[in-house]
Amino acid sequence: MNKFISLICVFLLSSSSFSEETAENHKIVTILTSAGEIKVKLFQEESPVTVRNFLQYVDEDFYDGTIFHRVIPNFMIQGGGFRPGMIQKDTREPIINESRNRLHNVRGTISMARTSNPDSASAQFFINQRTNLRLDWSPGTPGYTVFGEVISGMNVVDWIATAKTKKWGDFEDVPSVPIKILDIHRN
Repeated sequence: MNKFISLICVFLLSSSSFSEETAENHKIVTILTSAGEIKVKLFQEESPVTVRNFLQYVDEDFYDGTIFHRVIPNFMIQGGGFRPGMIQKDTREPIINESRNRLHNVRGTISMARTSNPDSASAQFFINQRTNLRLDWSPGTPGYTVFGEVISGMNVVDWIATAKTKKWGDFEDVPSVPIKILDIHRN
């Protein structure tokens, strides 16, 4: 019963409308893609290292010209590390995993992508197209750090998730027609 109530609270919090108070307490970024615009509110208090890292990449224009290179319908869209042609970009050193921040991988949240090493996240991120609580931290299982949520543009995320995909070398779920990140900037 308590788990059920917690899930309802998470849903209500994640679906609350955006307000001026929110704008004052959180950083907002716009992800301009070839498929449309996505606005994201960043959770700097809950994920300070992750947000600082992400904003450093944003301020350096690192994401401009990268693609969403992994798209899985009813799961998530991932981008921020490859150029068209699956050319990987060099990144800074990885950051610590902040998935114990009590934020959940619910629909519309943005999280850091990583390898099996929990402290391996660098620049790549993903947006949850559906709720993926199995990606959360739990005792003995490191999770994926949630560091923000989409406040407008989920229709763009949903559209990207429907892209036709193909295998590209060792990579699967690569959109057949590249979906580019044209720019990410602070608002």
